[in-house]
Amino acid sequence: MHMADALLSPAVGGAMLAVSAGVLGYSIRDVRKNFQEKRIPLMGVAGAFVFAAQMVNFAIPGTGSSGHIGGAVLLAALLGPAPAFIVMAGVLLIQALFFADGGLLAWGCNLFNLGFFGCFLAYPYVFRPIAGKRMSRGRIFAASLLACIVSLELGAFAVTLETLLSGITELPFSLFAAVMLPIHLAIAVGEGIATGAVLIFLRRNLPDAEKLRLEEGTFSVGRLAMVLGLSALVIGGGVSLLASGSPDGLEWSMEKTAGTAELEHSGALHGLVARIAEWFALLPDYALPGVDSRIGTSIAGIAGVGLCVLILGLCGYALRWKKTHRDVLR
Repeated sequence: MHMADALLSPAVGGAMLAVSAGVLGYSIRDVRKNFQEKRIPLMGVAGAFVFAAQMVNFAIPGTGSSGHIGGAVLLAALLGPAPAFIVMAGVLLIQALFFADGGLLAWGCNLFNLGFFGCFLAYPYVFRPIAGKRMSRGRIFAASLLACIVSLELGAFAVTLETLLSGITELPFSLFAAVMLPIHLAIAVGEGIATGAVLIFLRRNLPDAEKLRLEEGTFSVGRLAMVLGLSALVIGGGVSLLASGSPDGLEWSMEKTAGTAELEHSGALHGLVARIAEWFALLPDYALPGVDSRIGTSIAGIAGVGLCVLILGLCGYALRWKKTHRDVLR
């Protein structure tokens, strides 16, 4: 559900960038105030895990489409809503800058659609009430499934609104919504199953994790970081080779509505953003130019995992340093 720049007008892209920046600012303040320092390394490895998992598109039977997890609900369960939103912001920016996956002008929309609904709505108001305090396996599974459905359906509907407000006439609102919502419902079921399976596995295999919610942090941070980091490398460098080649939910919906998944953009700002994206995109479409596609995909997956660990880890430690420095000055 990564939107390209061609799907947005500068006004809508700029407005959503401002909205997402405001939510990001709130999240940063919350992390400085409340986040446990010992769990900062998790920001990098959790982001790397979601990055890798998003490379693995799974086929939607009987549709000719595919989908991948959004990851916001999973991140919120591991880290809490505010740090999860920061991690989503970093993952989406890395994807847009270095892999040409999602536009730079569309970054604010993508962050809001994929991050806000999952972190600040679906997780606190759907997942946590259903999971309850004891968080049995059945409750975790049901909570994951319903939270992912709410998150992706709201995100898919937001995409249709953003294209409507942008005046994308090739995607009439009623028809576009009529195909976007059902296909993303199917994708959400897949994400819910995957999210529930990951959380159940972690709670069964981490010390003390069965006693409290993961985000409340009595479990072994080092062990969780190792599990997520190694899993990210395996998924990004290997499992991603098994990803479905069918168009994802957004591309499939565009083909059903407009007859094509590629819309042309025009205007000076779109041209400028496209040139910036072309300059930064070291591994466009998760491939290495001039190298066998399978090898290129593996290299891209491993590189993306490394970038997420490095950049998001540094961001986490920067937030900790600023908080510590401020406390010392007081």
